[in-house]
Amino acid sequence: MALHLEELIAPAHTALVTQECQNGVIGSHAVFPALTAHTRELIPTVDRLAKAARRAELPVVHCLAVRRPDGLGANANARMFGAAAKSPILLEPGSPAAAVADGITVAPSDLVLSRYHGLGPMADTGLAAILRNLGVRTIVGVGVSLNVGMLNFAMDAVNAGFQFVVPREAVAGFPPEYAEAVLANTFNAIATITTVDAVLAAWK
Repeated sequence: MALHLEELIAPAHTALVTQECQNGVIGSHAVFPALTAHTRELIPTVDRLAKAARRAELPVVHCLAVRRPDGLGANANARMFGAAAKSPILLEPGSPAAAVADGITVAPSDLVLSRYHGLGPMADTGLAAILRNLGVRTIVGVGVSLNVGMLNFAMDAVNAGFQFVVPREAVAGFPPEYAEAVLANTFNAIATITTVDAVLAAWK
Protein backbone atom coordinates (compact mmCIF):
# COMPACT_ATOMS: atom_id res chain seq x y z
CA MET A 1 0.00 0.00 0.00
CA ALA A 2 1.43 3.35 -1.06
CA LEU A 3 2.10 5.91 1.67
CA HIS A 4 0.86 9.48 1.46
CA LEU A 5 3.74 11.89 0.90
CA GLU A 6 3.26 13.54 4.30
CA GLU A 7 3.71 10.18 5.99
CA LEU A 8 6.51 9.05 3.71
CA ILE A 9 8.67 12.13 4.40
CA ALA A 10 7.60 12.81 7.98
CA PRO A 11 10.40 14.63 9.84
CA ALA A 12 10.75 11.90 12.47
CA HIS A 13 12.27 9.44 9.97
CA THR A 14 13.46 11.50 6.98
CA ALA A 15 16.71 13.20 5.95
CA LEU A 16 17.54 15.61 3.15
CA VAL A 17 20.69 14.48 1.34
CA THR A 18 22.41 16.61 -1.30
CA GLN A 19 24.54 14.89 -3.94
CA GLU A 20 27.51 16.78 -5.46
CA CYS A 21 25.92 20.19 -4.91
CA GLN A 22 29.35 21.78 -4.88
CA ASN A 23 31.08 24.68 -6.61
CA GLY A 24 33.13 22.48 -8.93
CA VAL A 25 30.10 20.53 -10.10
CA ILE A 26 27.10 22.89 -10.30
CA GLY A 27 28.87 26.23 -9.77
CA SER A 28 30.18 28.65 -12.37
CA HIS A 29 33.52 26.81 -12.73
CA ALA A 30 32.41 23.22 -13.07
CA VAL A 31 34.13 20.05 -14.19
CA PHE A 32 31.28 19.26 -16.63
CA PRO A 33 30.01 22.52 -18.22
CA ALA A 34 27.33 20.66 -20.19
CA LEU A 35 25.67 19.83 -16.88
CA THR A 36 25.82 23.32 -15.39
CA ALA A 37 23.90 24.69 -18.36
CA HIS A 38 20.87 22.93 -16.86
CA THR A 39 21.42 23.67 -13.17
CA ARG A 40 20.85 27.43 -12.90
CA GLU A 41 17.87 27.10 -10.56
CA LEU A 42 19.24 24.15 -8.64
CA ILE A 43 21.26 26.06 -6.03
CA PRO A 44 18.44 28.29 -4.71
CA THR A 45 16.02 25.37 -4.87
CA VAL A 46 18.28 23.10 -2.82
CA ASP A 47 18.87 25.92 -0.34
CA ARG A 48 15.11 26.37 0.14
CA LEU A 49 14.74 22.67 0.85
CA ALA A 50 17.68 22.65 3.28
CA LYS A 51 16.30 25.59 5.24
CA ALA A 52 12.85 24.00 5.40
CA ALA A 53 14.38 20.70 6.53
CA ARG A 54 16.23 22.40 9.38
CA ARG A 55 13.10 24.24 10.50
CA ALA A 56 11.30 20.90 10.60
CA GLU A 57 14.28 19.39 12.48
CA LEU A 58 15.28 16.94 9.76
CA PRO A 59 18.94 15.97 9.33
CA VAL A 60 20.64 17.64 6.37
CA VAL A 61 23.60 15.80 4.85
CA HIS A 62 25.83 17.16 2.08
CA CYS A 63 27.69 14.52 0.05
CA LEU A 64 30.70 15.75 -1.89
CA ALA A 65 33.04 14.21 -4.46
CA VAL A 66 36.73 15.06 -4.04
CA ARG A 67 39.96 14.21 -5.82
CA ARG A 68 43.56 14.58 -4.69
CA PRO A 69 45.95 16.32 -7.10
CA ASP A 70 47.87 13.05 -7.45
CA GLY A 71 44.67 11.05 -8.03
CA LEU A 72 45.40 8.58 -5.25
CA GLY A 73 42.32 6.56 -4.37
CA ALA A 74 40.33 7.78 -7.36
CA ASN A 75 38.59 5.57 -9.89
CA ALA A 76 40.08 5.25 -13.38
CA ASN A 77 37.73 2.59 -14.74
CA ALA A 78 35.17 4.71 -16.61
CA ARG A 79 35.33 7.47 -19.21
CA MET A 80 33.79 10.06 -16.89
CA PHE A 81 36.59 9.56 -14.37
CA GLY A 82 39.14 10.18 -17.12
CA ALA A 83 37.36 13.37 -18.14
CA ALA A 84 37.32 14.57 -14.54
CA ALA A 85 41.05 13.85 -14.20
CA LYS A 86 41.81 15.97 -17.29
CA SER A 87 39.65 18.91 -16.19
CA PRO A 88 41.41 22.10 -15.07
CA ILE A 89 38.91 22.19 -12.21
CA LEU A 90 40.28 20.04 -9.41
CA LEU A 91 37.94 18.97 -6.62
CA GLU A 92 40.80 19.02 -4.14
CA PRO A 93 39.75 18.42 -0.52
CA GLY A 94 39.41 21.74 1.27
CA SER A 95 39.37 23.79 -1.93
CA PRO A 96 36.53 26.14 -2.97
CA ALA A 97 35.69 23.82 -5.88
CA ALA A 98 35.13 20.90 -3.53
CA ALA A 99 33.02 22.91 -1.09
CA VAL A 100 29.22 22.98 -0.92
CA ALA A 101 28.05 25.37 -3.64
CA ASP A 102 27.92 29.06 -2.86
CA GLY A 103 24.28 29.89 -2.25
CA ILE A 104 23.52 26.69 -0.35
CA THR A 105 23.69 27.40 3.36
CA VAL A 106 25.57 24.91 5.49
CA ALA A 107 24.45 25.02 9.14
CA PRO A 108 26.46 23.75 12.11
CA SER A 109 23.91 20.96 12.48
CA ASP A 110 24.53 19.69 8.93
CA LEU A 111 26.72 16.70 8.21
CA VAL A 112 29.24 16.87 5.35
CA LEU A 113 30.61 13.63 3.88
CA SER A 114 33.26 13.32 1.17
CA ARG A 115 34.24 10.47 -1.10
CA TYR A 116 37.36 9.85 -3.20
CA HIS A 117 35.86 7.23 -5.47
CA GLY A 118 32.66 5.78 -6.84
CA LEU A 119 29.65 7.05 -8.72
CA GLY A 120 27.40 7.98 -5.82
CA PRO A 121 27.35 9.08 -2.19
CA MET A 122 26.79 5.66 -0.63
CA ALA A 123 30.12 4.28 -1.87
CA ASP A 124 31.97 3.62 1.40
CA THR A 125 31.18 7.06 2.85
CA GLY A 126 29.33 5.75 5.89
CA LEU A 127 26.16 7.49 4.70
CA ALA A 128 23.88 4.48 5.14
CA ALA A 129 25.11 3.77 8.68
CA ILE A 130 24.90 7.44 9.66
CA LEU A 131 21.32 7.70 8.39
CA ARG A 132 20.31 4.55 10.26
CA ASN A 133 21.93 5.91 13.43
CA LEU A 134 19.75 9.01 12.99
CA GLY A 135 16.62 6.87 12.70
CA VAL A 136 16.16 7.69 9.01
CA ARG A 137 14.03 5.46 6.80
CA THR A 138 13.33 7.91 3.96
CA ILE A 139 15.88 9.90 1.97
CA VAL A 140 14.85 13.02 0.09
CA GLY A 141 17.65 13.07 -2.48
CA VAL A 142 18.59 16.19 -4.43
CA GLY A 143 21.44 17.21 -6.73
CA VAL A 144 23.19 15.82 -9.78
CA SER A 145 23.22 14.14 -12.05
CA LEU A 146 20.22 12.17 -13.20
CA ASN A 147 22.55 10.63 -15.80
CA VAL A 148 24.78 8.84 -13.27
CA GLY A 149 25.24 10.11 -9.72
CA MET A 150 21.62 10.52 -8.66
CA LEU A 151 20.66 7.28 -10.37
CA ASN A 152 23.40 5.40 -8.54
CA PHE A 153 22.37 7.10 -5.28
CA ALA A 154 18.74 6.08 -5.65
CA MET A 155 19.52 2.47 -6.50
CA ASP A 156 22.05 2.11 -3.67
CA ALA A 157 19.58 3.65 -1.22
CA VAL A 158 16.80 1.29 -2.26
CA ASN A 159 19.18 -1.68 -2.09
CA ALA A 160 20.06 -0.57 1.46
CA GLY A 161 16.39 -0.56 2.46
CA PHE A 162 15.62 3.17 2.36
CA GLN A 163 12.64 4.84 0.73
CA PHE A 164 13.85 7.38 -1.84
CA VAL A 165 11.99 10.58 -2.72
CA VAL A 166 12.93 12.92 -5.57
CA PRO A 167 11.65 16.53 -5.78
CA ARG A 168 11.87 16.89 -9.53
CA GLU A 169 12.92 20.57 -9.58
CA ALA A 170 15.83 19.81 -7.23
CA VAL A 171 17.60 17.36 -9.55
CA ALA A 172 19.20 17.84 -12.96
CA GLY A 173 20.76 15.98 -15.83
CA PHE A 174 21.62 16.54 -19.49
CA PRO A 175 20.32 16.80 -22.07
CA PRO A 176 16.97 17.83 -20.51
CA GLU A 177 14.95 15.38 -22.56
CA TYR A 178 17.12 12.51 -21.34
CA ALA A 179 16.76 13.68 -17.74
CA GLU A 180 12.98 13.66 -18.11
CA ALA A 181 13.10 10.18 -19.65
CA VAL A 182 15.18 8.85 -16.75
CA LEU A 183 12.70 10.28 -14.25
CA ALA A 184 9.74 8.82 -16.12
CA ASN A 185 11.16 5.42 -16.97
CA THR A 186 13.66 4.57 -14.22
CA PHE A 187 13.20 6.72 -11.12
CA ASN A 188 9.47 6.25 -11.36
CA ALA A 189 9.98 2.52 -10.77
CA ILE A 190 12.26 2.81 -7.73
CA ALA A 191 11.46 6.13 -6.07
CA THR A 192 8.67 8.55 -5.28
CA ILE A 193 8.79 11.54 -7.62
CA THR A 194 7.19 14.70 -6.32
CA THR A 195 7.59 18.49 -6.41
CA VAL A 196 9.55 20.88 -4.24
CA ASP A 197 6.33 22.65 -3.25
CA ALA A 198 4.81 19.36 -2.07
CA VAL A 199 7.86 18.60 0.06
CA LEU A 200 7.87 22.10 1.55
CA ALA A 201 4.18 21.81 2.37
CA ALA A 202 4.75 18.47 4.11
CA TRP A 203 7.53 19.97 6.24
CA LYS A 204 5.59 23.05 7.44
